[in-house]
Amino acid sequence: MGFHHVGHAGLKLLTSGDPPASASQNVGITGMSHRAQPIFILLHIVKWSDCCLPLACRPGDPYRLIAEASVDNFSKLGVAFMEDRLHMDNGLVPQKIMSVRLQDSTLKEVKDQASNKQAQILEPKPEPSLEIKPEQDGMEHIGRDDPKALGEEPKQRRGSASGSEPAGDSDRGGGPIEHYHLHLSSCHECLELENSTIESVKFASAENIPDLPYDYSSSLESVADETSPEREGRRVNLTGKAPNILLYVGSDSQEALGRFHEVRSVLADCVDIDSYVLYHLLEDSALRDPWTDNCLLLVIATRESIPEDLYQKFMAYLSQGGKVLGLSSSFTFGGFQVTSKGALRKTVQNLVFSKADQSEVKLSVLSSGCRYQEGPVRLSPGGLQGHLENDDKDRMIVHVPFGTHGGEAVLCQVHLELPPSSDIVQTPEDFNLLKSSNFRRYEVLREILTTLGLSCDMKQVPALTPLYLLSAAEEIRDPLMQWLGKHVDAEGEIKSSQLSLRFVSSYVSEVEITPSCIPVVTNTEAFSSENFNLEIYRQNLQTKQLGKVILFAEVTPTTMRLLDGLMFQTPQEMGLIAIAARQTQGKGRGGNAWLSPVGCALSTLLISIPLRSQLGQRIPFVQHLMSVAVVEAVRSIPKYQDINLRVKWPNDIYYSDLMKIGGVLVNSTLMGETFHILIGCGFNVTNSNPTICINDLVTEYNKQHKAELKPLRADYLIARVVTVLEKLIEEFQDKGPNSVLPLYYRYWVHSGQQVHLGSADGPKVSIVGLDDSGFLQVHQEGGEVVTVHPDGNSFDMLRNLILPKRR
Repeated sequence: MGFHHVGHAGLKLLTSGDPPASASQNVGITGMSHRAQPIFILLHIVKWSDCCLPLACRPGDPYRLIAEASVDNFSKLGVAFMEDRLHMDNGLVPQKIMSVRLQDSTLKEVKDQASNKQAQILEPKPEPSLEIKPEQDGMEHIGRDDPKALGEEPKQRRGSASGSEPAGDSDRGGGPIEHYHLHLSSCHECLELENSTIESVKFASAENIPDLPYDYSSSLESVADETSPEREGRRVNLTGKAPNILLYVGSDSQEALGRFHEVRSVLADCVDIDSYVLYHLLEDSALRDPWTDNCLLLVIATRESIPEDLYQKFMAYLSQGGKVLGLSSSFTFGGFQVTSKGALRKTVQNLVFSKADQSEVKLSVLSSGCRYQEGPVRLSPGGLQGHLENDDKDRMIVHVPFGTHGGEAVLCQVHLELPPSSDIVQTPEDFNLLKSSNFRRYEVLREILTTLGLSCDMKQVPALTPLYLLSAAEEIRDPLMQWLGKHVDAEGEIKSSQLSLRFVSSYVSEVEITPSCIPVVTNTEAFSSENFNLEIYRQNLQTKQLGKVILFAEVTPTTMRLLDGLMFQTPQEMGLIAIAARQTQGKGRGGNAWLSPVGCALSTLLISIPLRSQLGQRIPFVQHLMSVAVVEAVRSIPKYQDINLRVKWPNDIYYSDLMKIGGVLVNSTLMGETFHILIGCGFNVTNSNPTICINDLVTEYNKQHKAELKPLRADYLIARVVTVLEKLIEEFQDKGPNSVLPLYYRYWVHSGQQVHLGSADGPKVSIVGLDDSGFLQVHQEGGEVVTVHPDGNSFDMLRNLILPKRR
């Protein structure tokens, strides 16, 4: 299996229009960066130097090259760039490729000087320095063997703000150059690549792509102009990793579980709770599951000795650029040793903590009874450190870098994780000292977490709000109220095992709202919300049944619970959907927490599917239909077809194959001959944290293509998603999987992808499609096509795939 190390961010391919068939093609490449994070790539790597002759370069930020290529080779470069297979000889990543046409005089001059340079390089004398000051504006002429032609200088990461070309900048210093933009959807070779996956699945047919209309809604421009909220610039997690903080607290015991809750509690008070999810990393899971690629921070908080195989796993994570926080643990490396000092154990000491800016914080802390003895590694200038204010100046906090990919650890031998009320605090005097320093304890923790790359903006969990009973069609309002009158109990409630909905005509603030009892306001004539515009939703919902009756809340625990008491009772034609602007207890696959800040499209839709139907016999396809409905809802908007939103099997929505932007959760219950299905869906529309949002993609597209696409709204997209989903379900029920698979393959990220069966050391197989039940089909060279299932890990369902047991 091959790996690329790339910076996770947007890729845009800018190429020229149709050149004469006999002409050579001059290729410009800008903004290259060093590779950073591992992701899967296709089998065949295309090397830049094999497809073109470098002619000129311009050092600086971004770094630029001009090279000459044939039309065929230019096509290969473009396709390889799009599929992330384009490899600069020394590992840099191209950010942008464009075709340029040089005037004859300029081209001749460039070629002549390139030839002269090549001749100089071939001489046996020392090669002259090619360094040019960054402010120099002209292109430097180079030959194929020049190290700069292979891209050795840029510092910028792919996708950084400085990577985009300002308007008009491309004409500087390069002579008369014309730019032409080639839309990838019209590229024959790109279409062949796209279709190859479809053709590899025997029942998929390009002719069966459902005819989904582009005019589900009224004008998008009027929606965006009148109602789109202003977006604030916020920091985006460009690593592409899931926003997970993993807590390892030792062997699986009740003591360890208590330690986990202590550590989790203090970290939840420090970090932005909208941006991160905190998980308990058990020892067997740490050894077995693919957590290293899905972890922003590993916290180690145990005094137990760490087993050697687990220690090597932690060190491998560090070597990949991982971040580690050690809290009174035995974990150490880099020559530092943990030594015991009995006089310090469980005592309150004065700590002097040096921040990254060299300022100091003094506070009272609870000592673990250990200290760090300095090894051969010296702290870098600006590194965090902490020592006791005693004669020995015992070192208690060290900041240790590791490897060449940015790995680092902050290791502590003071109990920053424990509150002053902890059981091991021995005296009232110690309690008072720690209590007086509690604010500074949090200050030190936030400084450490920020240094390790986390956001510590403090946000409070918002109060729950009532639900509002809304309807997308006026004619359904009266039947709905009549139905409610017959089904509420004497207290006006409909109850389920987890939640009671209390229907009231109006809401007064004195009424308590709890996760187990939520009022539902039925008189909604005065309803208004910045986060949900009912009129926009109505205009864009073009369904026969789905999504007609809305339960909307500004803040609710989770939309998945809201319909529990209604799912088996309400008539199908009412088409229930629950929508929230924010969730406080969102749930994902396998019980994972689901981040739900404002700016996400959050909904749970109720559908009913007959058991004896095409979809009723293939219920796993429901999650695939919902995932592709989200992508199609965006990319079927006129002019938005090139927004690089995709699906990842089985239930994720991705930006390209780099960052997760949303997901789907399906709960189904069979009652008699009918499946009652709740489809939970959340995708980020306007909020750039913790990773990326759809409007970030729109903004980047506008910047790269000088377009003026409008930002999108959550209410607008939810309506379009439900509309597309109903259409896809109808197609599936009528014609089966063949009717929707071509559309699914058009948008999925797995074309040509290889994965390992069983473990990272298992055999490599190529993903070829979905089977008749919606599971992945893979092909091993020299073998047959087989179906594989996930192993149940909650980090990455494409890792550790297993063959189902044969009965």
